[in-house]
Amino acid sequence: MNRIQQIVKVGIADMNIVSSPDLIRTSGLGSCVGVVIYDKSRELGGLAHVMLPDSSLSKNSTSALNLAKFADTAVKELVLRLLQQGARKEVLKAKIAGGAQMFQFTSNSDMMRIGPRNVEAVKKQLLSLRISLVGEDTGGNSGRTIEFNPKSGVLSIRTVNKGITYL
Repeated sequence: MNRIQQIVKVGIADMNIVSSPDLIRTSGLGSCVGVVIYDKSRELGGLAHVMLPDSSLSKNSTSALNLAKFADTAVKELVLRLLQQGARKEVLKAKIAGGAQMFQFTSNSDMMRIGPRNVEAVKKQLLSLRISLVGEDTGGNSGRTIEFNPKSGVLSIRTVNKGITYL
């Protein structure tokens, strides 16, 4: 018996996992980065909505740390959750979107480059975990909404004033 397809929504600084036929979606990606990691053969995928590049920026103690909020902790946690659901580490792939520079600053301070720093931090984590980045739509200055289908492996990206693209 087929079950009805659900769309699982992921909030800001949040993460979740879905299996086919369900889809997973997040909106409000400005400087944040949406990280999708998936095992297509198992039709299993996860999405993290990363806000900041590094958990060392947190003012919370580690016991209260939101793992989904930071690139260095979110990518590792998402992989762990996928493996616990039956994904195989050696076939995991990733797609990312977001990391826009939403505001122009007169200062060239690295602290103000949140979007680009988020993208760099996510890529660094994927590289350290040996997960192939097979698609990305990052940068610019427009917000995005993304939706991932674990059955097809397709990430649809709706960008403000630009329509929809597919990775």
